[in-house]
Amino acid sequence: MSLLLNTADRLRKNAQAFPDQAAILEAVPRKRTSEGQLVFNETSFRELDDESEQLAFGFRELGVQPGDKLTLMVPYSARMLKLTFGIVKSGATVVLVDPGMGRTNILNCLEQVNPEGFIGIPIVQVARMLNRRRFCNARFNVTVGKRWFWSGPTYDSVLKRGRESSLKPYATNATDPAAIIFTSGSTGPPKGVLYEHGMFDAQIGMLQEHFQIKPGGIDLAAFPLFGLFNTGLGGTTVIPEMDPTRPADVDPALMVKTIEQLGVTQAFGSPAFWNRVGRYCEEHHLQFPTLRCALSAGAPVPVHVLKRVMKFFTQPEDDIFTPYGATESLPICSIGGREVLNETAQKTSRGAGTCVGKPLDRVQLKIIRLTDEPIANMDEIEELPTGEIGEIIVQAPTTTKEYFHHPEGTKQAKIKEGDIVWHRMGDTGYLDEQGRVWFCGRKAHRVLTESGTLYTIPSESILAEHPQVYRCALVGIGKPGEQVPVLIAEPEEGKFPQSLEGQQQLLRELQEIAAAHELTRSIKHFLLHESLPVDTRHNVKIFREKLVPWAASQLKRS
Repeated sequence: MSLLLNTADRLRKNAQAFPDQAAILEAVPRKRTSEGQLVFNETSFRELDDESEQLAFGFRELGVQPGDKLTLMVPYSARMLKLTFGIVKSGATVVLVDPGMGRTNILNCLEQVNPEGFIGIPIVQVARMLNRRRFCNARFNVTVGKRWFWSGPTYDSVLKRGRESSLKPYATNATDPAAIIFTSGSTGPPKGVLYEHGMFDAQIGMLQEHFQIKPGGIDLAAFPLFGLFNTGLGGTTVIPEMDPTRPADVDPALMVKTIEQLGVTQAFGSPAFWNRVGRYCEEHHLQFPTLRCALSAGAPVPVHVLKRVMKFFTQPEDDIFTPYGATESLPICSIGGREVLNETAQKTSRGAGTCVGKPLDRVQLKIIRLTDEPIANMDEIEELPTGEIGEIIVQAPTTTKEYFHHPEGTKQAKIKEGDIVWHRMGDTGYLDEQGRVWFCGRKAHRVLTESGTLYTIPSESILAEHPQVYRCALVGIGKPGEQVPVLIAEPEEGKFPQSLEGQQQLLRELQEIAAAHELTRSIKHFLLHESLPVDTRHNVKIFREKLVPWAASQLKRS
């Protein structure tokens, strides 16, 4: 028998324990007090729990049934959090897509899901109606905001229905579907990851245990998913004045003002977010006495970013942590900035890869022999010894079991062990003598040359040591096994050489660095790029697939 459990249970408990504590502080864009202070709209835990409960009843009064899929397309806001909890409380499955993945990808992903309804802002409803043949199953369509030329329920009318409802709360099981969240699509088409209620609950529990997060903290959450996590952890979620789909363009002065004014104790942002904020703070010699913990994920955090962030802190135990994981299984490992700077950074600069720390409690992790073929069960794997690079596979209470309506993707990414499902991360890496995991890049990005295999992260880290270089991307031109490695460097902001002579000088220096290291000695082709293409979710995962044709055309010209 499955355990009765709902993703929103932790919210309910927090609302009972500290009803009047602020659950959400949402910045009001461009609004300031007469003293120049930022203005925030506050939602207490009681209000968040009550309103999400009323939304849940309202959805059910509309006819939404348990298991129905409702696509939520509302900007990161208090309303977005209320609607998420309202949908999962109703027993429906919330479908979340990244608005930055592009119109074509969004439409393809949603057509694959075939949702029973769209909960979205007016422009979303316009797009739905223009594509009604693709979404003929969508009958529960709620407009969040002003309804234009169409009929149907609005956020306020659903809320009103819920307040007047005599329904009782719906009970879900731990194994019931809670959400479908799409991958970023950085190494292929985005796939819908099916989450159960128990998986979300386990994520919150593991984060709480590992980072010793206590209720009452004030968390600047620059990414929506961590806003949801923090609500379950009993902290106040600060929704800052920024576009969460463009963290690399965040206004650092505004983030500093937010942290100082609210006394933020914890903050999550992508490496691109911390790079921008860190540079600003370093230039202005700023520290944050209240900030105890910073978190960053989405891609390896460059050492120069860690160094800048470490200067924020005023207490010896304060740190920035870089959890490692994926949409399909999160969290897996974590390491602190102090450990990186004191113990692993020098090895990274010499081509050892990026250390992502030890697996968290309740996480099993293995390094297996690399293969691009499906693996049906664990009897077929070959586990590798310490120090040997292979493919990373994981199993934990948070590990998802399948992709939604994507059997081929599930076949490629999942390994059965009885009733347990392991996830193939699609990453390469190895274990060191201390049991720490070293990340060496995506499996799909390894460069297969006639003389052997080059892994992206070790090679790129060596070249990124050049003081003028911000980041690098290694790509392979040609057929696997005969690929020609090309190293593409993006100079630091404002340091791209403007003259041809300056560009050639930088390229010569990169060639000299590569020639001095055994790992990179075989790389003979180097290019400069003003701004490497990156993912829209975190603005840090480099789209190497897009760079391959560009690099090939550049080599032909030369």
